[in-house]
Amino acid sequence: MAGQGVSRPLVSVIIPAYEAASYIRETLESVFCQSYQNFEVILINDGSPDGEDFERAIAPYRDRIVYISQENAGPSAARNAGIRRARGEYLAFLDSDDSWYPNCLAALVELALSLQPSCDLVYSDALVYADSQQLRMSRYSEICPSKGAVTFESLLREDCQASTSSTMVRRQAATAAGLFDENLRRAEDYDLWLRIAHRAANMAYTPEVLGKNRVVPGSLSDDNLKMLEATVAVLVKLSRSLELSARQRSTLEAKLADARAQLVLERGKAFLLAGKYELALASLREAGSSLASIKLRGALLGLKLAPRLTHAIVGAWLAGKR
Repeated sequence: MAGQGVSRPLVSVIIPAYEAASYIRETLESVFCQSYQNFEVILINDGSPDGEDFERAIAPYRDRIVYISQENAGPSAARNAGIRRARGEYLAFLDSDDSWYPNCLAALVELALSLQPSCDLVYSDALVYADSQQLRMSRYSEICPSKGAVTFESLLREDCQASTSSTMVRRQAATAAGLFDENLRRAEDYDLWLRIAHRAANMAYTPEVLGKNRVVPGSLSDDNLKMLEATVAVLVKLSRSLELSARQRSTLEAKLADARAQLVLERGKAFLLAGKYELALASLREAGSSLASIKLRGALLGLKLAPRLTHAIVGAWLAGKR
């Protein structure tokens, strides 16, 4: 494995895998092509149903990785299993359908070591794309911007947003924060980053594009409604479990109110596309009490006057956004 010949690698690369046989070679190749080589790779097969194909795909790399195979328990449990086996001071996370450019680890390590006192979390920009070509390639920061200092409150407001496959954290910081919440299968990274940041962490962001994030239809992150439900669950959990200052609590409550309104709006869209017009109207009215939007007001009026036509228009608009 990379890093052999040294007593302890500086970085442990954690790769959870589920239904990844088609992508895992590209992912692993991107790791072993890094210009920075003081790392170990820990690959976790999270009970993937494509087991035989996956095993064949990773066969050329088996002598260079730490390989863990477990029953399916979700991405949080898979990453935690990798963290518990990790020897590195830093943990670099990479999803099994994503990849890094050759300078990724070098840039993240340089940024981390430049911070004083010890760095707890660093992350970079990335390119986002889909194999289907329905989604144009764009920078992650165009979709999820990062601006200003990386703090608990800026992460909470999502002024700063860290993609999992572009993030490296200090192992001690992740452990002290309690690792990934294994009850979460979505927004688990947002939850952990916030818990790390709440402990007065030293964090930083580089706008340099260091990797590529693939959007796979049907993946855990490719469902806006369920992502919003998970975000609300994370915020409710943190509001109850963290000791917050008055300012932090105010920021969290404002974010929670916004996330709940966005969730109601997304449910309204789902009801509308399913032809459940009364439920759609009720949901959009509820969202309208919190969200000011010309499009939302138009949808409400359309549902009152011409629900089937509104259904067709909204369906065509959403299809065009994919």
